[in-house]
Amino acid sequence: MSLPAVLLENALNWRRQLHQHPELGYHEQHTSDLVAKVLTEAGLQVFRGLAGTGVIGTLENGPGPVIGLRADMDALPITEKGTPQWKSTQPGVMHACGHDGHTAILLAAACQLAATRNFQGTVHFLFQPAEENLGGARKMVEEGLFTRFPMDAVYAMHNWPGLPVGSLAVNPGAMMASLDSFEITLNGKSCHAAMPESGADPMVVAAELILALQTIPSRRLSPLASAVVSVTQIHGGEAINVIPEQIVLRGTVRCLQTDVRNRVRGLIEDFVTTLPRPFGVSGEIHWYPGYPVTANHAAPAEQVRDVANRVLGESQVHWQVNPSMASEDFACMLEDCPGAYFWLGADGAEPSAPLHNAHYDFNDDLLPIGITFWQQLVESVLVKSCR
Repeated sequence: MSLPAVLLENALNWRRQLHQHPELGYHEQHTSDLVAKVLTEAGLQVFRGLAGTGVIGTLENGPGPVIGLRADMDALPITEKGTPQWKSTQPGVMHACGHDGHTAILLAAACQLAATRNFQGTVHFLFQPAEENLGGARKMVEEGLFTRFPMDAVYAMHNWPGLPVGSLAVNPGAMMASLDSFEITLNGKSCHAAMPESGADPMVVAAELILALQTIPSRRLSPLASAVVSVTQIHGGEAINVIPEQIVLRGTVRCLQTDVRNRVRGLIEDFVTTLPRPFGVSGEIHWYPGYPVTANHAAPAEQVRDVANRVLGESQVHWQVNPSMASEDFACMLEDCPGAYFWLGADGAEPSAPLHNAHYDFNDDLLPIGITFWQQLVESVLVKSCR
């Protein structure tokens, strides 16, 4: 299926314009203005304000099922080091995860479907803010996404370095891990570094605790379970010759099974409260619950695979791939509505820079592939009754 040349030109211009003007989560004003303008001109009903800067475009074409297609809009607080002509003009902010491409693809797909209307039913095009660690999907759900716009299924795609352009990966079940973060406070007794016996050293406890937490995946869980416990920050101390009174540790937990997620949390809490005691130190932990496991529903995942087989060829479709231990807030939508999340390969002749890397840039060869896939998925799920 060939796409109109003007549509592809528009998609490329939108993508590069968005890359030049990246915006952080919940501040996507320029982005949402562009999205709303394009959708309105294409004849869609446009709704704004969900989760602040979120935009929903609705395309109705007779009675039938209702589905949603989601794109994320926000950028990252990273200084771009690449040198494309469309390099970010915002200091310290860049599209390092391809959300500029996701948005351009979905905008173009909405325009194409509005022009062709070779389906029967309703499509909601969901342009979501704040995917990067700020929970924009959860906020949209909490503000009534699926009550105001009921859907039979919802879908999302993400470009994926490590897979070649023209390939697609999807699973029934887990695609991405859950994400929780924690802050551990260790309270001891400060003293002179030359007289440690007169105090209670939380620094030693911090060292012991960091090592102990690594035994949770390796010794307290089944080898068939998937979990990553990472301590990523340690703060404490002022003078070089003084043992500090308090140490703060921060980190993350990622899991592929909800029961494992709950067990890991309990084990960490046990370590934090019991390990410091023999050292005369007390420990407490504060949790910051993040995203659940991104777990696809079986039927929508099968639908994605079937369309991909037809559009890309069976040899290009990866089924039952290893999930990523990174996280994705589309999981919050999948908790409330059946759906599927999948990856589109992003590597061209040269491997792409990794996601969240200062040298990353979206591969524009993905634009026609993504637009065609969305069109084919809609026409496959919302089949015209006359067929």
